[in-house]
Amino acid sequence: MRIIICGAGEIGSHASEVLDGNGHSITVIDCDAKKLSSIEDRLDASTLLGSAAHADVLVEAGTADTDLFFAATSDDEVNLLAASLARRLGARKTIARVHDYSYLEQSSMDYRLSLGIDRLICPEFLTAGAIAQALRNPTALAVENFADGQVEMQQFRATPGSKSVGSLLSELPLPNGSRIAAISRGREVLIPDGTTRIEEKDAIFLVANADVFDSAHQLFVGKSFARQRVVINGGTTLAEWVCRFLRGRNFSVRLFERDPVRSEQLAAKLDWVTVLQADPTDSGIFQEESIGEVDDFVSLLDDDEDNIIGAVLAKSRGVRQVISIVQKSHYLDLLYDIGVDRAFSPRVVAAEQIQEALDDSQVRRLTSLERGVLDLWRVRPGDKSRILGERLRKVKLTPNWSIVAIQRGQDTAVPTADDAIEAGDVVLVLGRSESEAELRELFDANGGG
Repeated sequence: MRIIICGAGEIGSHASEVLDGNGHSITVIDCDAKKLSSIEDRLDASTLLGSAAHADVLVEAGTADTDLFFAATSDDEVNLLAASLARRLGARKTIARVHDYSYLEQSSMDYRLSLGIDRLICPEFLTAGAIAQALRNPTALAVENFADGQVEMQQFRATPGSKSVGSLLSELPLPNGSRIAAISRGREVLIPDGTTRIEEKDAIFLVANADVFDSAHQLFVGKSFARQRVVINGGTTLAEWVCRFLRGRNFSVRLFERDPVRSEQLAAKLDWVTVLQADPTDSGIFQEESIGEVDDFVSLLDDDEDNIIGAVLAKSRGVRQVISIVQKSHYLDLLYDIGVDRAFSPRVVAAEQIQEALDDSQVRRLTSLERGVLDLWRVRPGDKSRILGERLRKVKLTPNWSIVAIQRGQDTAVPTADDAIEAGDVVLVLGRSESEAELRELFDANGGG
């Protein structure tokens, strides 16, 4: 495929490396000749010196014949303009990377739709969601996070004394936007319906919209647990997003920020968080604040080396789970080698989004669960699928399949029984591995795999 990437910074450079290894024809546009020279030295890619905001530069790059155009400069407005121009010039797919999450919100303006861009991505926001997911589910048997954090799926055991044990699924007050996709019971795996009764120690696969996940989860786990104690190192924008993801959950969060002005700003905006102006890696502060006794230490500074040092110090001083981000993806293996529990990189997240955009297959296996008995699939229904337009309550799926979420444009949600799949939707399906042929027939999806 022909791919144009605007911006040779951390995100654009890493995306170029990943895609170059897959045999694509890549052109990188940037205003910095040194960055382009570095790209040429390392990769089999063409480069073009110029501004991605200028139509003549995009024409010279061959935008009209490109399969994917990715605007990944450090300037949001340049990215939005470049991707919009690329669409008008004939690019088949366009993606714009943004730092400011307000561009993804649709309260006053749908920028993506108005500018004709296929996808807007904010790697830092997606990374914050992944970190919050890791904090919320540190002991889950299996966790899959998809749909840009809008939908969560988790596997856990039904505990004695919970409201669910002994009840039929039809009797449980599951909130709208949640459903039980599967149940693992001993050596048996069930795709349940309303007549399925929950038994003690059943492994439940719960899928739910992010805003109702905790209330649905509570039906199966019984009593509430003690608040999880989290220390965040650094008052970055990413740290602020992590705090917002954790709001209203069972967390006690302390955020340490060295800059007095920034710490005051965060204290005013995050009134559910204890904001402290201090360095948590300082031995005196670490001891005084009893940081070694917390459940999680999350290092979210802007500098990779500072994050690595902070993570190592926290781990060496006894913190149970240590999480860190790094911009340079080659540091990820180093973090795991030195004992950090979880590590994330926004540039890796961005590359994954691009690879997903390049995947035109109708059916794609996302992951396997339960020793390969179950698969999670992403399906694009064909025009002749017999379930298009049908309310889900009329579609016979059990005992082999469960529709867990429907993606429509930028929005993904767990459907109700009265929802219907429309042309152009992307469907997430959990089902039995040996029934793939049935899945393809049901969705008229015979391409890809």
